[in-house]
Amino acid sequence: MIAQAPARGSALGVALAGLVALAVGMGIGRFAFTPILPMMQEDAGVSIATGGWLASANYLGYLAGSLSVIWWRIAAPTGIRVGLVAIGLATLAMGLVDHLGAWLVLRALAGVASAWVLIYVSAWSLEHLAALGLPALGNTVYAGVGTGIALAGGLCLVLMRAGAGSARAWTVLGILSIVLSAVVWPVLRGAPVSAPAHPVDRRMVWDRESLRLVVCYGAFGFGYIIPATFLPAMAKQVIRDPAVFGWSWPLFGAAAVASTLASALLRGFMTNRRLWITSHLLMASGVALPVFWSGIVPIMLAALFVGGTFTVITMVGMQEARSVGGPRATGLMAAATSVFALGQIVGPVTVSLAVSAGGGVSAALAIACVALVVSAYALT
Repeated sequence: MIAQAPARGSALGVALAGLVALAVGMGIGRFAFTPILPMMQEDAGVSIATGGWLASANYLGYLAGSLSVIWWRIAAPTGIRVGLVAIGLATLAMGLVDHLGAWLVLRALAGVASAWVLIYVSAWSLEHLAALGLPALGNTVYAGVGTGIALAGGLCLVLMRAGAGSARAWTVLGILSIVLSAVVWPVLRGAPVSAPAHPVDRRMVWDRESLRLVVCYGAFGFGYIIPATFLPAMAKQVIRDPAVFGWSWPLFGAAAVASTLASALLRGFMTNRRLWITSHLLMASGVALPVFWSGIVPIMLAALFVGGTFTVITMVGMQEARSVGGPRATGLMAAATSVFALGQIVGPVTVSLAVSAGGGVSAALAIACVALVVSAYALT
């Protein structure tokens, strides 16, 4: 018991550092644009089409960042730190410039950094927690994604109600990113308590199981991205009061936090793979709701269903990659994240094509629902 106490404290420190890093990397660097988009529509004249280009720039950056991890070998703590610094500066700069070209570059940079933070935090924290004998604290790490989403969404809701503009929102979130990064900076160091069983190897061996994992993770990227990008904008089309539509994104984040922590209770009843399959089916239900039911209620329920499964799939997908990849886990994580990023890019393109063809966003949501159901079957 005495020997376990320091390990438990050390593992909790690693888990909390991972939580904060993912809150910055994903909740702000990756997803702050979603709750700020309605604000940019009001004060910067940003259209849905322009918003799509800004989102695509971030997704392309995310893809580039994921691919770079496969061939550029740096220590995980270094990758996390560089990613956090880039996100803080890029987010802050979004509020200081007023030019579409600069915004595109900054969102792409934030995308690269977000991919680095997710992949390197996953590799660093899961290795440390396994070495300390407390891998279950991985749930705490991945709760950081939802925590960051809820935090960014909540701050934007407060700022909208106070009459602040999008530039102020970017500036506040940029400063917050820098402060949170400074808090966890000292913890992001060193190697695991015990050496890993295998040396880190980023090369890929495309066996059947690895390919299935990567493709299904890509389907997840495609399936969630439409509501994750346009949910507040969809809510705003129904009810223009920010005190109402502004809750859609904090609700998304709160559901992500709660489900990630609650999933620890399910580990005794189902495997990671079964939890992944179940989450895909629940997400598909949430994606389909606005297709068959109009109004603010189905949009809020979609926020619960998609938000409540997004980080669970992220977590179990990375854990499955670590299990399947063995010594090549980091490379497999990077490959899965790269295909996930491709799915994110295809999602907005599908929306554009569906709208151009007269099918509207509902048609794109229906396609996303089918992709999630088919991928759930493929995982069985």
